[in-house]
Amino acid sequence: MALHTDIPSGGEIERLLEARGEGLVSIYLPTTPVTPAAEGDRIAFKNLAREAVEELRARGLAARDLAEVEEELDDLHADDAFWTELSHSLAVFAGAGGLRSFRLPNRLTEAVQVADRFYVKPLLRAVTFPQTAFVLALAEGSVRLLEVTPDLPTFEVSVPDLPSDAAAAAGKSSITDRSPARRLQGTEGRKTLVRSYARAVDRALRPVLSGQSVPLILAAAQPIDGIFRAVNSYPHLAGPTIEGSPEARTDAELGEAARPILDRLYAEELRALRDRFEERSAAGRTAVEINDLARAATFGAVETLFVDIDSNLTGTIDEQTGAVALDPEDQPGDYSVADELARRTLLADGRVLAVRAADVPAEAPAAAILRYAV
Repeated sequence: MALHTDIPSGGEIERLLEARGEGLVSIYLPTTPVTPAAEGDRIAFKNLAREAVEELRARGLAARDLAEVEEELDDLHADDAFWTELSHSLAVFAGAGGLRSFRLPNRLTEAVQVADRFYVKPLLRAVTFPQTAFVLALAEGSVRLLEVTPDLPTFEVSVPDLPSDAAAAAGKSSITDRSPARRLQGTEGRKTLVRSYARAVDRALRPVLSGQSVPLILAAAQPIDGIFRAVNSYPHLAGPTIEGSPEARTDAELGEAARPILDRLYAEELRALRDRFEERSAAGRTAVEINDLARAATFGAVETLFVDIDSNLTGTIDEQTGAVALDPEDQPGDYSVADELARRTLLADGRVLAVRAADVPAEAPAAAILRYAV
């Protein structure tokens, strides 16, 4: 079983949020990466696509545009190769201008929506915590930098000037050399040489990691684990370690060992953000009521927006004032209010977290940490 994923970039998310047009179709479908079972997903997609086309027809979409959307959906359904390479969910966005699909590693709820804009909120879950990291596999006898991504096998990153091992960094044939002609001898001498090696590794990594913000996870045994941490200059070195010597482990094995650590880091980050929400609440710099959220997002006051991935608030938000008109009947012209909150937040360089209901502060469908009180 292999996961085939396509995680949208921030730019792709923004383009989807900004898209406007008659009869834009959004389809979400839980899928399976087990190829023999994928035919059921294909049938489910065809049913959802048929539902979308019927809705477009009922709304009176121009015949030529309707035929184009129907053809795009039919072409995806007919693509045999596509349906043999799935992940845990599929998101499809179609309109008269084309179709875009994303195979996602997280499991999403089945949904189909037709509106004048795409329904993007469930997709935000895949980019809230992107499952990306570097792994530094460090031992006295070898070192390599790996990159872990959600949509590619773990691979080695080329690092210029990276020493091959501790002995090479010290210009010696072996760091166990105890020749009396050498000034550094015994256990203390060895630690000094390993520390010098760790500094050389850190220096080599600096230009490669400069400007990055993803976690660097160390795969190392003691004492080199502690020695490297003492000299490391990368600000996003993760606290947890992939323990034991990495030399006998493949790149793929180290990548798999990194994923539980990433999950732990994201859980800790989410707890810290919820704590910040509580602290800001005392100063009036949070919002949970939908009208307050919309007004804050409209005026660029949202620093961090939490949205419940499973909530379904539909209606409209005034472009100028942020006034909200909710409509539980989901009439033509309505759209996902959470999507619009996300769009306005991202356009003001805020952060959007699509999370489960239990992770939204105040048990609300959405909540925000504000840059200033509104």
